[in-house]
Amino acid sequence: MSEIINIHDDKQSLVSFKPRARLLIQLGDQLIKNESIALVELVKNSYDADANIVNIYMENVEDPEEGVIIIEDDGFGMSPEIVENVWLEPGADFKSEQIKNNKTSPKYHRLPIGEKGIGRFGVHKLGNIIELTTKADDFNEVYVRINWEDFNKYKYLNEVPINIIERSVPQLFKNGKTGTNIIISNLRKKWERGIAREVKRSITALASPFENNDSFLPTFDILDKPGWFEGLLNWEDVKDYSLFRFKVTMNSNSITDFEYAFTPWSTMTKLFPRNIDIKDELVETFKILKCKNDNGKEEAFSLSNFEIGKVIFEGYVFDQDPFLLKMGVSDKVGFKKYLKSNGGIKVFRDGLRVYDYGEPENDWLNLDYRRFQQPTKAISNNLILGAVYLDRKDSSDLTEKTNREGFVENDAYKAFRNSILHALDIVETLRLTDKKRLKEIYGPTPKSAPLASTLSEAKNYVEEKINDSEVKTQIIKYLNKIEVDYKRVSENLLKAAGAGLSMSVVVHEVEKILYEVEKVLKNEKASDRVLKLVTHLSSLIDGYAEIIRKSSQTTENISQVIDQALFNTEYRLMSHKVEITKQYKFFKGNNKLKIARNLLIGTIMNIIDNAIYWLDQKSFVSTEKKELFTKKLFIDITEDENSTYLIIADNGTGFLIPTDDITEPFVTAKPGGMGLGLHITSEIMEAQNGRVIFPNEGDFEIPEEFKNGATVVLSFKK
Repeated sequence: MSEIINIHDDKQSLVSFKPRARLLIQLGDQLIKNESIALVELVKNSYDADANIVNIYMENVEDPEEGVIIIEDDGFGMSPEIVENVWLEPGADFKSEQIKNNKTSPKYHRLPIGEKGIGRFGVHKLGNIIELTTKADDFNEVYVRINWEDFNKYKYLNEVPINIIERSVPQLFKNGKTGTNIIISNLRKKWERGIAREVKRSITALASPFENNDSFLPTFDILDKPGWFEGLLNWEDVKDYSLFRFKVTMNSNSITDFEYAFTPWSTMTKLFPRNIDIKDELVETFKILKCKNDNGKEEAFSLSNFEIGKVIFEGYVFDQDPFLLKMGVSDKVGFKKYLKSNGGIKVFRDGLRVYDYGEPENDWLNLDYRRFQQPTKAISNNLILGAVYLDRKDSSDLTEKTNREGFVENDAYKAFRNSILHALDIVETLRLTDKKRLKEIYGPTPKSAPLASTLSEAKNYVEEKINDSEVKTQIIKYLNKIEVDYKRVSENLLKAAGAGLSMSVVVHEVEKILYEVEKVLKNEKASDRVLKLVTHLSSLIDGYAEIIRKSSQTTENISQVIDQALFNTEYRLMSHKVEITKQYKFFKGNNKLKIARNLLIGTIMNIIDNAIYWLDQKSFVSTEKKELFTKKLFIDITEDENSTYLIIADNGTGFLIPTDDITEPFVTAKPGGMGLGLHITSEIMEAQNGRVIFPNEGDFEIPEEFKNGATVVLSFKK
């Protein structure tokens, strides 16, 4: 017999959530990815406040205690009531209600970009103290000072006292002016040139470079570091180097307008411009939007199934083939750097950027993977500057993520993304035709492709000079076979390069150790040192065996990985008299990374091997000049919020060819070198969800004596 429970005997209590005081600090730390996003969030608030001008300027940012960051706009400001009941209220629905009711700003008729009510708390990412001064029309000036460190002194959020001061006589916004001024001090970190340049790029990219938006002009500067931004190219510097331009408008289930232009440079006198519109047969054929479903079958889809509205997609496409760059690009290094940092397809809603589409780390359209699959046709991120435009009031189904990393990936987002890829595929097909013409007229010369050219000449000679048809047929057959075999072998070598790196390193390093064994045997007549060398060789073989095992990712101590790589190259470094500064031994951060240990060991060894070679070259030159020179290698580990960095620097010759080129296959300044090492290093790092960085001076802290040498940084995402 079941027991009867009387629920009236249970105790019931009515309770409520009690947010902890540290919650706001966590919002800033965990939802806002980096300094760029934190500042962009504040700039977006200025946009929502109908500002025309937003000035961001900094001073003494290399000293966190003395440094300040100031953001000031000329928007409509905030009243005391808004400050208390909206600005100080996390998750306030003030802006989302405006969006819901389609209420626009009075001057520029903008719908709010921010709607979550938490972006402003990202200011904690920048500094511990914030001073807000704001003034709305017909209201007193309001001043609020918040020290985020005070939040750790209180248990619950509602216990933290916030003092609001109303000034009947304004101190900042005088003579009827309105706006908001935010001063951030007690900075969270020391700013360096690399971070500042990245923030500058982000602020510049807030608005589309293709459209003039005089109603919103954000600027960013560091008053006492004007040199930090020297050499940064802008859109005006590079836009004329584009060879292809397009603009596509999509609505409902089809392309409603289409423009494509091939725009050869003035130096390309043998080519003529070409313009394509929506009446073109190819465009007409693919006018209806289509995508592949989960089964791989192509099917039509419509944007009108969701609240997305009209989608406009425009872009400028470039070409980085060396035979073209030499025809018109003077600053090739700067041009490539600009495309590497700024390339990709960005999204703008009501003219303001939606992050983080188009950022180097977010290949949201898989452009680089598509390029790998279709190297001749597909356009990668570093070949395009693209912009997608959406209307805020019509695109409510595209909801931004709370962490500011794009839209929530719902069905509306999938349709939006597929529409971009559909349009891009048409552009790529049209571009392929024009690119072929470019290559035919201005492509590699016989000097650039000696075997293909020689074979062609040989076949022409046989056709013209040999009368015996049977002999002619046999010779042509063999020449064709040579050409086919050559192409096949070339392709196989390229495919095998990555897989063969580890084994080539094994052979190469064992060969060097055996050479040293032989040298010691001759010089020392089988001393104890021989025994040590042989023992070391045995351990080395064990180390190399690890390199060629299966490359699965495991959690490893990066310091121990460096130790193993140095152990594997110990005698080589000793033989070449290279002094090593093991700064990484003093690293106090998180040493654990999820990596393929074997591949990373091989990668570090390859970088060390390159360093030894170029240190020898510098030593040779110094000897010739009768200058004293000590070969040195510096190894360190640093980290920031998102990444761990392994820094390897030498005091040798430095890079003798542009760093933008040296990760390309078969590019090397080393006589007789294969030019595959750094290319494979780059590929390995990408496979580890990392990247190879060739930093500018000031991006990382290294001793002065290494600043003219070569510095390679391996960056690992946490």
